[in-house]
Amino acid sequence: MDVFDMKFAKVYPLLIAKAERKGRTRDEVFEVTRWLTGYSDADLEKLLESEASYGDFLDNAPSLNPARLNIKGRICGIKVEEIEDPRMRDLRVLDKLVDDLAKGKSIDKILR
Repeated sequence: MDVFDMKFAKVYPLLIAKAERKGRTRDEVFEVTRWLTGYSDADLEKLLESEASYGDFLDNAPSLNPARLNIKGRICGIKVEEIEDPRMRDLRVLDKLVDDLAKGKSIDKILR
């Protein structure tokens, strides 16, 4: 199954759990998600209760932050900045933001 077809309500909690295992909070994951996508906390809560796919989450983002294109680094061994598919790149940018949270970086440094 393609990750974009998976339910947002199944995938996103895994990102939250990853951050929480490293002492970060759900609110911090929401904060980096808001920065990236323009969704409000209420929007994210609705998505978590919906049947929306992960692809729907990305495709319907209210306002993708143009600064997301400045995010660099590796996630799963792949350089984010070298991913050509814009949808996959945005997905990996969110992974990278949460990964940086889990590594203990401050929100200020993550949201550059």
